[in-house]
Amino acid sequence: MSETSATVLLRKARERFTQKALAARLKVASKTVARWERKEVDSPPMLEFALRDILRDSASDSFRNPARFTFIDLFAGIGGIRTGFRDAGGKCVFTSEWNEWSKKTYIENFGEGHPFIGDIVPYPAEEIPDHDVLIGGFPCQPFSIAGVSKKNALGRPHGFECTTQGTLFFDVARIIATKRPKAFMLENVKNLASHNGGETFRIVLQTLRDELGYDVHYKIIDGQHFVPQHRERIIIIGFREKTAFSWEDLRLPKVGPKLETILHPEDGSEKSEEPYTIGPKAKVNPKYILSDKLWAYLQAYAEKHRAAGNGFGFGLVTGKDISRTLSARYYKDGSEVLISRGKGKNPRRLTPRECARLMGFPEGFKIPVSDCQAYRQFGNSVVVPVMREVARIMIPHVLRPLSAAEARQEQELALV
Repeated sequence: MSETSATVLLRKARERFTQKALAARLKVASKTVARWERKEVDSPPMLEFALRDILRDSASDSFRNPARFTFIDLFAGIGGIRTGFRDAGGKCVFTSEWNEWSKKTYIENFGEGHPFIGDIVPYPAEEIPDHDVLIGGFPCQPFSIAGVSKKNALGRPHGFECTTQGTLFFDVARIIATKRPKAFMLENVKNLASHNGGETFRIVLQTLRDELGYDVHYKIIDGQHFVPQHRERIIIIGFREKTAFSWEDLRLPKVGPKLETILHPEDGSEKSEEPYTIGPKAKVNPKYILSDKLWAYLQAYAEKHRAAGNGFGFGLVTGKDISRTLSARYYKDGSEVLISRGKGKNPRRLTPRECARLMGFPEGFKIPVSDCQAYRQFGNSVVVPVMREVARIMIPHVLRPLSAAEARQEQELALV
């Protein structure tokens, strides 16, 4: 049996298990699995057989054992939040995503085994399947009291209805009010907490706590604990019943990885993936290198703002650094994350595959869209390992009321 077969099986196994979980099943160190993935060392002959057994047992367990909990995925994007909650043992029973290109990527990776709708705004909450957890990275436009009227949506003309009209948060609230899930997990940009002098966030909390009656916890988490990217997002969790949930149970690595862990090595140790990498050494396609004209423009633009005392400019990084926040506008010029190619050489953009890695998606995640759409999708997505960690400490409290000590025991088991 060839080493190539072992490599393929390792990739499949990593789509189902974290590096740490797979290492525990193989009875090796996590660093060993990482070296096999990077092809720094040859894998042992028995690895292929062990991986086949693990994958076979995993598929059998999935068939025999029902999901630990069910969830719905709102404003789903390409499934970043779903991936984290799926890995915690959840089953998605309903998805909403209006963007057709994002829907294409989502379905390519997760299939269509449940209702999948576009715009959630006109959809009746009563028709959404019952579920344990509601998850969603809702867009947060500025709150508008004079927004589109949604009178009588909850059978009450006042309260949070009038303070959230015209926003998609309203639709999250009406679904929670109608379906009363055991819990919810909402994700948004860090600035939600400070928008409009804090008034927007005050309304969000008032809605979730006072109007809907949920036990709410929130925290800003930086993705750089898990991926080589500074990306702060606010996570809002709510439970229908009072729980012993605590953010102190989060396990955030003190030192995160550097960009070299997600960049194409370009030395032949990685299989070529056209159009991102080409040739026997899987070199990055030259199309990702900035043209002389664009590179000159970005340098002049940065100098202009430096002279004016502003901080605007490009972000030039090496494999030893972490990047700025990847944004949905990355397709325009790539200026926030430019990879240095050495002195005297124009830098390059990240490839879409590197963007997927930068967001913590598994290596086998499929990218069936153009570069432009892929950049938008990953720039709008979430850091998957953050979602996985949030789900790990959250779900034990969803399954049944737990004491703090019992919850920690459940969370420890989730790490294995």
